Amino acid sequence: MIERIHAFLLRVFRRLPTSLRRTAVRRLTPSYYVGAICLVQRDDGRRLFVRHTYRRRWGTPGGLLNRGEDARDAARREALEEVGLRIELVGEPTVVVEPDSRRIDIIFAARPAPGADPDDVAPRSPEIAECRWFAPDDLPLLQHETAGALVTMARASRPGGPVTRLDAEPPTDRSTAAPRSGAAASRAPAPRSAESAPG
Repeated sequence: MIERIHAFLLRVFRRLPTSLRRTAVRRLTPSYYVGAICLVQRDDGRRLFVRHTYRRRWGTPGGLLNRGEDARDAARREALEEVGLRIELVGEPTVVVEPDSRRIDIIFAARPAPGADPDDVAPRSPEIAECRWFAPDDLPLLQHETAGALVTMARASRPGGPVTRLDAEPPTDRSTAAPRSGAAASRAPAPRSAESAPG
């Protein structure tokens, strides 16, 4: 009986105008927040971390996407707004979906853009208390999301992982970019973090 009702409702749904179907889906399915996380690494292997004014542990530049904003644009915008650093995105992003918090994080490997001085990073937003470059063997205590992002990116960069391409960001003319050696995502260290501890 339930299967018949389900089939009937699907037939009715199919006949609805597209705008009504979209409205129904938006109202009946869970909403998620979508954010961009930037894992920025310099040529010497040091990674950029920030300490937010509202959290104890260290995180990365990043934040929620604005309505209609492309995730790549959001990643670049957040790094510039939070620490004053122009970045170049490296390779394809990875994605983490956290159903409990209803959050989706799009994780980008990045490096300082050509001409950007990595030593000029400084808090540029009221939400950032401090920003520093850390060596891979001397990471600070990390926020849960940041530790998870590093692990996800490291797994994705392994051969056979979900993401194995580490090309430079595609140029606007859509031509193929040459692979970058020593890509940021390929050297994510094992972060120090306790998942159950508050960030």
